[in-house]
Amino acid sequence: MKWNSRIRCALVCLAFTALFSAFSFRLVYLQMIKHDEYAGLAAEKHVYKQAIYAERGSILDANNEVLAHNTPVETVVADATHLNNRESLIPLLRDALEIPAGELSEKLEGDRRYIVLKREVPESVAVALKERLRTQNLRGIYFERDSTRIYPNGSMLCHVIGFTDFEHRGIQGVESSMEEYLHGQDGYRYIEHNRAGQEIVIYRGQERTPRNGYQVHLTIDLNLQNIVENEIDAAMREYTPQKATIILMRPQTGEILAMANRPHFDLNQRSEAKPEQMKNRAIIDMMEPGSTFKIVCAAAALNEHKVRPDTTIFCENGLWNFGGRPLHDHKAYADLSVRDILVKSSNIGAAKLAISVGDQKFYEYIRRFGFGERTGIELPGEIGGVIRPPQSWSKISITRIPMGHEVGVTPLQMTSAMATIANGGKLVTPRIVRSITTEDGKTVSTFSPVVLRQVISPETAAQIGNALRGVVSDRGTAAAAAVPGFTISGKTGTAQKVDPKGGYERGKYVVSFSGYLPSEHPEFVGLVVLDDAHTTKPELNYGGLVAGPIFSRIAEKAARYLDLEPHEEVGKPSVAGRVALTNASRR
Repeated sequence: MKWNSRIRCALVCLAFTALFSAFSFRLVYLQMIKHDEYAGLAAEKHVYKQAIYAERGSILDANNEVLAHNTPVETVVADATHLNNRESLIPLLRDALEIPAGELSEKLEGDRRYIVLKREVPESVAVALKERLRTQNLRGIYFERDSTRIYPNGSMLCHVIGFTDFEHRGIQGVESSMEEYLHGQDGYRYIEHNRAGQEIVIYRGQERTPRNGYQVHLTIDLNLQNIVENEIDAAMREYTPQKATIILMRPQTGEILAMANRPHFDLNQRSEAKPEQMKNRAIIDMMEPGSTFKIVCAAAALNEHKVRPDTTIFCENGLWNFGGRPLHDHKAYADLSVRDILVKSSNIGAAKLAISVGDQKFYEYIRRFGFGERTGIELPGEIGGVIRPPQSWSKISITRIPMGHEVGVTPLQMTSAMATIANGGKLVTPRIVRSITTEDGKTVSTFSPVVLRQVISPETAAQIGNALRGVVSDRGTAAAAAVPGFTISGKTGTAQKVDPKGGYERGKYVVSFSGYLPSEHPEFVGLVVLDDAHTTKPELNYGGLVAGPIFSRIAEKAARYLDLEPHEEVGKPSVAGRVALTNASRR
């Protein structure tokens, strides 16, 4: 008996020893081997990484007027594992967030820990919702601070500024091209909740503060932009063109002072905009420029010393057969000086100037003026246009290209070409961004003027500029572009619209005027382009009669705003000058 009792006691001890050994092994296994795994599971249950979004930088004009900024909002999110009363929660969220109950029920199904219920909730709505959740002891709903993009000027500068998506990424315009500066760097924090879903503040973990985006300062002057916007709207009402573009540029630096296109859209209601309204036609539309292109062939001939300003060219009395095709002038001119070829806008005279230079050299000057390549402005989507090399020209191309046919250019390229005449012959890269700064005003980067090349000599540029002064006179094609008290150099253009199916559209024209003021020391270059303007009479649908007066009104108001001092009495065109304009050809 005693022996049996000892055996039983030993067996019991062994059993307890084995049991406690198993528990010890299990404890060691859980504490040592499986520690990281279970700690991770616990963290997933109670700890999560919360993003702290950086605030997007503002966009400002040249005078620090705000063009785009942020307003505080909240994003309402849910953690399905913390919800304690779905039945009471759904009607509360439905009323506060204006979300259908069915949609809420679908979102809150399952056990997902991060569910976005609604973005861009106004702070006042979020505060009221938080209070109702607290009083009803409803858990599982959280609020993340965020911001939404606001554009104070609505549709003004819509194609320049662009907009952002729901992830605060830039779409179109400066919002896109300056994304790396505007976006900033998001931060984060690790937070821990108790079983009731409340944050345990003393256990708040690692945190990195965000770096807000930089401020982007544009070269745009909002006051000049307002002048341009008002005039382009007036032109749309008067002429109902299919589309229109107006650009103001400082020729010495390439700074864009104003840029407007029609059609356009409201940046604050961009979801309602149509694709045609969202195109920045100043940089993505191609056009045959018409007679504004004659400055290129005249500049080439003068710069190559083939002619002088007073050299006379026989203009064939208005009709010249070249390459088996007739070339017409609007009037039967005999001998015209090089200067008067521009003043009268003679197609035949311009063709003979190009021929004097030769195909290859003329093509080189076209490219030197920047045609056929992107200007490099800080805006996305710019195209380079179409300039064919001489080996692709027909027998008559040398006579048609000088008058702005057989080429495709953008409005901005044409503005840059006129700026080259205005600034002494230098091709300057157009700029829309002036500088980048931090929130407290420290400069991060500046965008200085970039001179690409000396296209023509200063002497040649002055000769062309002097000839273009005659264009804006009773003798020229743009008498209606004159501004009292100022001398203006400019050139008209009227080109028949190209038919996408081939050839030209009958009765439809692209009319334009490009010029600068004052002629002696230009403060700005302007371009006005109207596509398919509708006039009361067909004989009035020309650049000098449609685009010229628009430029005149813009230039007069801009000169007043810039406080430019009139230096001589230069009046509006006389009656005789206006009558002469009605007899002008498509140029």
